[in-house]
Amino acid sequence: MSELLTVADGRVILFHYVLKDDAGVVIDASQEEPLAYLHGQGNIVPGLERQMVGLKVGDELVATVAPEEAYGVARGDVTESVHRSAFPKDMELQVGMPVRAEGPDGQPLMLWVEKIEGARVTITLNHPLAGKTLHFSVRIAEIREANENELAHGHAHGPDGHHHH
Repeated sequence: MSELLTVADGRVILFHYVLKDDAGVVIDASQEEPLAYLHGQGNIVPGLERQMVGLKVGDELVATVAPEEAYGVARGDVTESVHRSAFPKDMELQVGMPVRAEGPDGQPLMLWVEKIEGARVTITLNHPLAGKTLHFSVRIAEIREANENELAHGHAHGPDGHHHH
């Protein structure tokens, strides 16, 4: 009986949410379908995951998450201006989009597009929400035990099997 389960490690949680900034502007929200994640695997921001522990289906939560428990504190001097030709020709660049890159030692690095001015693209190490306090309104839609596959992969799978977005 899923209505007796609470949010805990090793369970798949489906929840609806609205995310706002300090000014009350909606940054993101679940659409018709709730967001599914495997609890305890760092698949959502740590501050929200921590505050959701113990909730049951139907519970609602208003959570404020500091930058340190969300996308980190914004770091200065982590931007670089590069020419548009540094990106694949068919890549449609948009402000805020993530771009995978390679660090100096060949390690994978995540960068974000901060600004596009003609052929110059400013990229940054800061996530677009770095340094921001996040305000979540959450409603738990479903809780179920994770299956072996999900536990092995460290994330929730769709209702009809395995999906990577």
